[in-house]
Amino acid sequence: MSDIEIAQAATLRPVSEVAQELGLTPDDLELYGKYKAKITAETLNRLLADESRPKGKIVLVTAISPTPAGEGKTTTTIGLAQGLCRLGKRCVTAIREPSMGPVFGMKGGAAGGGYAQVVPMEDINLHFTGDMHAITAAHNLLSAMLDNHLHQGNALSINPLTITFPRVMDMNDRALRSIVLGLGGRNGGVPRESGFAITTASEVMAILCLSNSLSDLKTRLGRIVVGQNREGKPVTATDLKAHGAMTAILRDALKPNLVQTLEGNPAFVHGGPFGNIAHGCSSILGTRLAQKLGEIVVTEAGFGSDLGFEKYCDIVAPSANLAPDAVALVATIRALKMHGGVSKKSLNKENVEAVRRGLVNLERHAHNVADRGAPFVIAINHFYKDTDAEVAVVREYCEAQGWRVALCKVWAQGGEGGEELAREILACLEEPSRFKPNYTSDMPLEAKLNAVAKQVYRAEGVELNADAQRQLKWLETHGFGGLSVCIAKTQYSFGDDPKGVSTPANFKIHIRELRLSAGAGFVVALAGDMMIMPGLPEAPAAENIDVDENGRISGLF
Repeated sequence: MSDIEIAQAATLRPVSEVAQELGLTPDDLELYGKYKAKITAETLNRLLADESRPKGKIVLVTAISPTPAGEGKTTTTIGLAQGLCRLGKRCVTAIREPSMGPVFGMKGGAAGGGYAQVVPMEDINLHFTGDMHAITAAHNLLSAMLDNHLHQGNALSINPLTITFPRVMDMNDRALRSIVLGLGGRNGGVPRESGFAITTASEVMAILCLSNSLSDLKTRLGRIVVGQNREGKPVTATDLKAHGAMTAILRDALKPNLVQTLEGNPAFVHGGPFGNIAHGCSSILGTRLAQKLGEIVVTEAGFGSDLGFEKYCDIVAPSANLAPDAVALVATIRALKMHGGVSKKSLNKENVEAVRRGLVNLERHAHNVADRGAPFVIAINHFYKDTDAEVAVVREYCEAQGWRVALCKVWAQGGEGGEELAREILACLEEPSRFKPNYTSDMPLEAKLNAVAKQVYRAEGVELNADAQRQLKWLETHGFGGLSVCIAKTQYSFGDDPKGVSTPANFKIHIRELRLSAGAGFVVALAGDMMIMPGLPEAPAAENIDVDENGRISGLF
């Protein structure tokens, strides 16, 4: 059966029953039908303030460099949590909400797969509880108030040429990357060049995911810098008096969403920044709440160790004391073959030597994880065409390096197929974690960029073009040098060229632009040709999605 058929055939528990096993009552929930709920603000605040509750251990799931063949990192995350629950642990999953851009584009949904999914799968992949729409609306309210301010006389003396705040939508649409706003005249608005980003790349998305409370959210929203005035000083959302209304729009979106896995285990699905153009991790509130309610929290960072994992270590963990206690590094035979030079159409043929050649990519990611100090396991996510000989090559290599390794069959077997990985993770949790980030906040911005480039990508460093150098000087002059960095680059390579080799040597990371996300607390560095608005492929997944007269959806994966 397909993923959606498996999800539709499942018998779901009422979400109130799932909540009850976490010690929550119906009064702690805001129901969105029978199978989805948000945690009330009162309950969230009460639980997070309760210092008597022990904090659960954090297991962070990352991966090797992805390929078009797919690695199943979310599937492994959910299956691992199911496996831990089968071993008697009170485990809670905390993952991101899918964006509809990839759902209708090339990647498809992000609710897991096979017998390791969060459900109701269709709802989660589509509108869910409306969080994405709220983030889109809050972001675009600020955009509208900014352009209205220009139209109404521009009392703040904003220089339109310096405006860096785009509009957003939760869809892939390359035609909106660069546009001209306003037709001028009495009613047309002030003409200026602008564009759209996808909602998951919005600073408002990052702010929601990094906020620790409603007041923190409002403060961060107020710090958003939309551009500069005629004197070159930053203009903020607070200056435009927009942050209060934005917070009102996001009041409910800030509350974590509770659903369940296919095996009825609790899962918080909340927030959804992209892993390559944003920081790629679910909300801090969702993870902290899961810590309060579970013995173990399994959470996921977007794409490979060079992207979401690095940003978890350098942005998320330091901001909320959420250091990982153990890490699962997902690898697949399919991806290792592609890194070893095999084309996608030939992946179903046994090729031990290609797997062996691809291990260089696994090695680099494993060292990234090891360098951060947390105990880790290599999780071989099994596909049915993988052969014993190919799996043996990876096992033998990992064991020779002294790394824990486990075969993971969660797509086909659910939690049962995740028990081997779960046991290895439990062994990791018995070891001390000596977690450390890649850089400290007192380092200059360029030094932080170089630290990530050298320590994580194994590059010679970064190379800033003339525009980025000017932007760097402005950022440091105006007091933003202490922020973290969020490098937006391709997921397909350690370098910035998506068509280059996945594990290059003797290279630099080329930074073409630095974008300030003051509310989120970082500077986005655009590397190579990375776009913040993806486009649809030649044959979008949307072409295969349909719904019958009874409302039953098909073609969603």
